[in-house]
Amino acid sequence: MSDMNAFRDAVTAWAAGGPGGPARELAGRLSVRTVVLLEGLSDAAAVGALAARHGRDMATEGVCVLPMGGAMNVGRFSALLGPRGLGLRLTGLCDERERGYYARGWERAGAGSDGVFVCAADLEDELIRALGVDRVTELVREQGDFRALSTFLRQPAQRSRAPEQQLRRFLGTKKGRKIHYGRVLVEALGQERPPTPLDGLLSAL
Repeated sequence: MSDMNAFRDAVTAWAAGGPGGPARELAGRLSVRTVVLLEGLSDAAAVGALAARHGRDMATEGVCVLPMGGAMNVGRFSALLGPRGLGLRLTGLCDERERGYYARGWERAGAGSDGVFVCAADLEDELIRALGVDRVTELVREQGDFRALSTFLRQPAQRSRAPEQQLRRFLGTKKGRKIHYGRVLVEALGQERPPTPLDGLLSAL
């Protein structure tokens, strides 16, 4: 895993204007075949947790799960890594509102039009609907965040929102919370089928 993290870091540095040599060397040495381009760390936590549930080791399989720090960066990353760059297979997960960024990035990179799995709102919304409001609220309690949730729900702005929307908003109110719950919600799925975009992404790898 540390070697694949090194590849991810090398690609991130390359995308920021650094040299491409380290990423090229690591891609060959690690036999990287696929890169999963994700908006941020919470998506990466969820994908990693789902892969672990299925007993899969992405790094050993030559798959790099790469959070880009925002969907607007997908054009730069896909150009470096796709058919016109390192020649790696691209796949990814995005929100509906980000579909256009991915489509344009894939086109400029010379990649096929498939491989992008789209969440209706975002991944947290998909997971909340899969688990249900009661189960997610229970998980918030188990994680020691119920008092914070109760305070949040008393805010006037939350009173007109549906429970699913309230929980989704709550997960984004504190730095690191979405990352933490990306893993927690996936691990809590039990026998429930993962949300379709997440399930489709893992099946495609």
